[in-house]
Amino acid sequence: MHFRKVRICFINLLALSIVFLLTSTDLGAEMNNFSDLAKKAGPAVVNISTVKTVSASKRLRKFFSPFQERRSPFDDFFERFFPQMPKKRKKHSLGSGFIISEDGYIVTNAHVISEADKIKVDLKGENNDIYTAKVVGTDKQTDLALLKIDVDRKLPSLDFGNSKQMEVGEWVVAIGNPFGLDHTVTSGIISAKGRVIGAGPYDNFIQTDASINPGNSGGPLLNMQGRVVGINTAIVAQGENIGFAIPSDMAKDVISQLKKYKKVKRGWLGVVIQDVDKDTARALNLPEAKGALVASVKPGDPADKVGIESGDVIFSVEENSIENTNELTRVIGSFPPGRKVNLKLWRNGEVKEFTVKLGSRNMQLAEKGGEAPSERTLGMQLRKLTPREARALNMDTARGLVVLDIKQGSPAAKANLRRGDVILRANKQPVNSREKLKKIIENVQDKTVIMLLINRDGQNLFTTISWD
Repeated sequence: MHFRKVRICFINLLALSIVFLLTSTDLGAEMNNFSDLAKKAGPAVVNISTVKTVSASKRLRKFFSPFQERRSPFDDFFERFFPQMPKKRKKHSLGSGFIISEDGYIVTNAHVISEADKIKVDLKGENNDIYTAKVVGTDKQTDLALLKIDVDRKLPSLDFGNSKQMEVGEWVVAIGNPFGLDHTVTSGIISAKGRVIGAGPYDNFIQTDASINPGNSGGPLLNMQGRVVGINTAIVAQGENIGFAIPSDMAKDVISQLKKYKKVKRGWLGVVIQDVDKDTARALNLPEAKGALVASVKPGDPADKVGIESGDVIFSVEENSIENTNELTRVIGSFPPGRKVNLKLWRNGEVKEFTVKLGSRNMQLAEKGGEAPSERTLGMQLRKLTPREARALNMDTARGLVVLDIKQGSPAAKANLRRGDVILRANKQPVNSREKLKKIIENVQDKTVIMLLINRDGQNLFTTISWD
């Protein structure tokens, strides 16, 4: 009996050893994949160094040359020991990039080479070649730049992968130049997708826990096949292993346009939009609180030409579901000017479809509206807008009610309505008197929520106010 127990224990131990061996072999294979990937991709990753001329601050110049503003017999003595600091100085910075074609096209971040006087690219190959790069084009909206170096040989290059197919939890590898430590390789997983971090109107970042530090900017984020699925661009300074990369699917289109046009051409609808919250969805009888609410339509622009109206909620573009304003801006911007796109929107409880020929986006304009306000006679002191006030707000006619005062703690105050806001419409009906507004509120019945169109600092915005 004793020997039988020993035999069973031995068999169990042997089975565990085999499992461990198999697992170790798999892990070893995974590690070999990192090693092989680094060897293959490494030669196509470059170090980028820049020199730019910056202005020294007046305070700093005074500190180093405290006697420069007056002359005395002692000036020569003091200037010998406190030489004047130049008004301009040279600033050096480091970043990363990667080669995308054998003839020397290189991708990096726009902020890496911004305002640079000189751009040097270190290939870190067998010959340790260093080249002067020319800027083909930059796109500050996505923080991407395309460079070109002139070479007399074929260079190793990296291919773009499909970032849409990448799943949260998949392995990725980052290669770059953190803190000047060239060709540093780090690994991790995709932590999240579609991150909006406030970097620009087209935020759609891949978040990763692969170690990314200053100097990694512009370097590639690679999948396990060695294809670029992201361009490393930002970190959370106070965080640990929280980095962000521009997805390759966005980058491919931007880089293609930079190569062809030296700039990026984006589609334009001509609307001011804002997110749909729960109260707005209730007021509009929307099934879900999603989509982009049209606050105003710019006269003569594409949306206006096809009949899109203030109060419409756009929830689909070319079968792409639109969850919020950021998504609408990004999707519309991904199409070139002149492209006809199909929109689906919600209007008065019904789904409407429009085909819009996109215009050209003016980068000076913001398609997304500002902070949204709110409304009701609940705690508000109101009066009719005067013609003089209307002119100051660039309004064609004196219409609507101006908010004179708001009672603290009232529904209007909780909804962040402000003094000086002008209420133009309530539940899509024009409001030109307090009596009209009160009647609209009374007809709300059991919803206890109302949607207002207001003018704030010359900008038309929708907002909602709810009460018990």
